[in-house]
Amino acid sequence: MQDTTMDADVIVVGAGPTGLMLAGELRLGGAEVIVLDKLAEPTGQSRGLGFTARAMEVFDQRGILPRFGQGESLEVSAVGHFGGVQFDFTSLKGAHFGARGIPQSQTEAVLAGWAADLGAVVHHGHEVLALADGFLDGDHAEVTVGTPDGVRRMRARYLVGCDGGKSTVRKLAGIGFPGTEATRAMFLADITGVDLKPRYLGETLPNGMVMAAPLKEGVHRIIVCPHGAAARSADDTVTFEEVAKAWEHITGEDISGGGAEWVSFFSDATRQATEYRRGRVLLAGDAAHIHLPAGGQGLSTGVQDAANLGWKLAAVVTGRAGDALLDTYHAERHPVGRRLLMNTRAQGMVFLGGDQAEPLRSILTELTGHDVVRRHLAGVVSHLDIRYDLGDDGDGAHPLLGRRLARTALTVPDGPTDTFRLLHAGRGLLLDLADDARVREAAAPWSDRVDVVTATACAPDGAVFAGAGAVLVRPDGHVAWTGAGGADGLDAALARWFGTPAGR
Repeated sequence: MQDTTMDADVIVVGAGPTGLMLAGELRLGGAEVIVLDKLAEPTGQSRGLGFTARAMEVFDQRGILPRFGQGESLEVSAVGHFGGVQFDFTSLKGAHFGARGIPQSQTEAVLAGWAADLGAVVHHGHEVLALADGFLDGDHAEVTVGTPDGVRRMRARYLVGCDGGKSTVRKLAGIGFPGTEATRAMFLADITGVDLKPRYLGETLPNGMVMAAPLKEGVHRIIVCPHGAAARSADDTVTFEEVAKAWEHITGEDISGGGAEWVSFFSDATRQATEYRRGRVLLAGDAAHIHLPAGGQGLSTGVQDAANLGWKLAAVVTGRAGDALLDTYHAERHPVGRRLLMNTRAQGMVFLGGDQAEPLRSILTELTGHDVVRRHLAGVVSHLDIRYDLGDDGDGAHPLLGRRLARTALTVPDGPTDTFRLLHAGRGLLLDLADDARVREAAAPWSDRVDVVTATACAPDGAVFAGAGAVLVRPDGHVAWTGAGGADGLDAALARWFGTPAGR
């Protein structure tokens, strides 16, 4: 008889922001999860610095923001850029250029603490070495793992690769990763012993582009993008002396008398996985898409991948939903990744194209003088414009359908609240805005997975609900159904996104 013992419902490979966010989401949904990371401990280095407005909303939906130590109001910048062309993001309601000054190491620590509090188990020093056959059509995925105590095999119903652009999981699963090769090398470092003027949004000069931002007392993050710097092998190393020389070449400033806590380099390589799911293997974050860093979009997209996948995968492994629900992960997130690659490539051309890109920068500067253009570009970079195609958005569909529900103030029988607080538990949410017994009765069979809340929307936020008497919100904050009156179509929407309840 075959041994079907599982080490967990889900094994997540990679303890970066995406993997840790996914672990927390899975635990909220009742799934047993193990996170494996090949590093013996977190490096403390922070390639990412901040996150987009939509990622901030995702954290807010789970009540995580206070863990950053700044209450629920992180420092954000109203002014952002697209390819170095600066404009006011608040042309789009609720948009900003994201949370500033949050090192990736802090984001990882916050998410690790949250996931651990929920019961996720993280094993450092565990490297995936092989993936057994059978993950395509079997009932589990099995990996060979190198651990501090030797090699062992581990099983789970699903395996998720959140292990970065060089993803071992992606390669072992045979998932294609087409795209464009790197054409240039760029440097980043946290430097000490020098005093630099802030260049938060970057400064383009004849010999390249530089950014600088203070991280803490005596430490500055710099990014150095010299024109003509050839692409490098992923196995190359870079020294502080090399970074200082490039900085001086571009700015004329000598920083060689300082030092660096760490230095690294990155490229403009752009690639996307052909499949976000192959059998029992799924991909999220940089394992699914790599691109030129621009505005903290990489970390933020990974966090949103996890928020989209986590509740779905948890529903499947706990038996609340069928396996087909997982197909919506690729259907929804692959187009988002494709658009991310498009916008970051465009920004690279504008920002790093040198004199040849000057006409493009000039026309883009003109275009940002128009409010409609500012709103569009702010939506692209903040990720607030994402709308999932749910396949039922005819001419009469409500504007909210498929879009994220912004934080909206509500009054409930117990007093004031808001939509994000109601999503903290990671469950579905049905807002009964018309005190309609038909809506509550239709949703009753799903009470173990969907919270029904009778509420009154507060002005002016409540204007987003105009024409809707009830709204079904998925755990990731996207609207799955709206009703003008009564419960027509609600039963089908609940079954589609939350499975068939017991007894039906």
